[in-house]
Amino acid sequence: MAVKFLSMNKSLLIANLLLFVSVFSSTAQKINPDQAFKNAEAQTQLLLKETDQAKKAERPDLIFPRTIEKGKLRLVASKDWTSGFFPGVLWFLYEYTNKNEWADQAKKFSAEMEKEKTNAGTHDMGFKMFCSIGTGYRLTKDPHYKEIIIQSAKTLATRFNPNTGVIRSWDHNRDKWVNPVIIDNMMNLELLFEATKLTGDSSLYKIAVSHANTTIKNHFRKDYSSYHVIDYDPNTGAVLKKNTHQGYSHESAWARGQAWGLYGYTLCYRYTKDPAYLKQAENIAAYLLNHPNMPKDLVPYWDFNAPNIPKEPRDVSAAAVIASGLYELSTYSKQKKLYKAKADVILQSLAKSYTAPAGENKGFILLHSTGSKPMDSEVDVPLNYADYYYLEALLRYKSLK
Repeated sequence: MAVKFLSMNKSLLIANLLLFVSVFSSTAQKINPDQAFKNAEAQTQLLLKETDQAKKAERPDLIFPRTIEKGKLRLVASKDWTSGFFPGVLWFLYEYTNKNEWADQAKKFSAEMEKEKTNAGTHDMGFKMFCSIGTGYRLTKDPHYKEIIIQSAKTLATRFNPNTGVIRSWDHNRDKWVNPVIIDNMMNLELLFEATKLTGDSSLYKIAVSHANTTIKNHFRKDYSSYHVIDYDPNTGAVLKKNTHQGYSHESAWARGQAWGLYGYTLCYRYTKDPAYLKQAENIAAYLLNHPNMPKDLVPYWDFNAPNIPKEPRDVSAAAVIASGLYELSTYSKQKKLYKAKADVILQSLAKSYTAPAGENKGFILLHSTGSKPMDSEVDVPLNYADYYYLEALLRYKSLK
């Protein structure tokens, strides 16, 4: 009996050990870049087919898939601020898989961006040109791409006003703002920094630094949350208004705006090694990660101060930007383990609860992003920039691992 009892206990012990190993392994393997990119490939193949079909019913200049609107795939022209993200997704697929088919598609869609290099009517040159052409140059070192990057940076620099110290954002809504600058503009500084590396032209670097410093001074509250729009007097540089155009209220914290700030100051530190930028990024991260309205899965509601939390829409695009920013920030900060762990949580959440079922969502990878809830625009839909920063975060995760 004693032998039989010991044998049963031994079997039970082995079974429990196997269960423990199984649970531990499944937890450790929640982030599976191979599976995520395999899914992204299949979805993007579908999105390419859907895009080809949609083009037949649209104007010829509508080329790039942006979102789903009333059940239909919405395509945009190269002048749209989101146009560079889909070529960027294609480049990321090539980067991860090394398959020529993705390089071919990336080159095809990137070629449609080239004419934007002299479009001085927008501040979104970084989003448009660096996410597409810039990613292509990083992977191919094509000298033609290099020239496009340099010209795009010079075009962006024409929007800098030495009186304000910042790059002007929108040219529209002149009834509301005289010289508006949005927090999103921090993301476009990467183009200027990179062009300085390629040319040695320090004037581009100085513009980026001036913009970053002025934004620290005027965009942020004491708790390191940020306004969306600061309006400047173009002659004196005086601040005229502090607004949050796409958030719940002027004093609220619009989630994607906070994400742009985190990512933006992290990239500024990458290029300058100015400790003020690292500190700013760390303070924004602390605001985000410690906010009482941040959900446990770290996929934020569209605004941290929205009135009907937890019934408010989430913004997966903000989560993807935060994850990618935290991975890079972890490589610079003493809080390295914390930032990486939190970014891991976000990727686990996106993979588990916010990824589209295979063959659905018109081929977009992620669900549940929010473009602009106050304008009832792109609420609870896929967005191409959510997919872009999700894949970038996965690439950064794999690199760190």
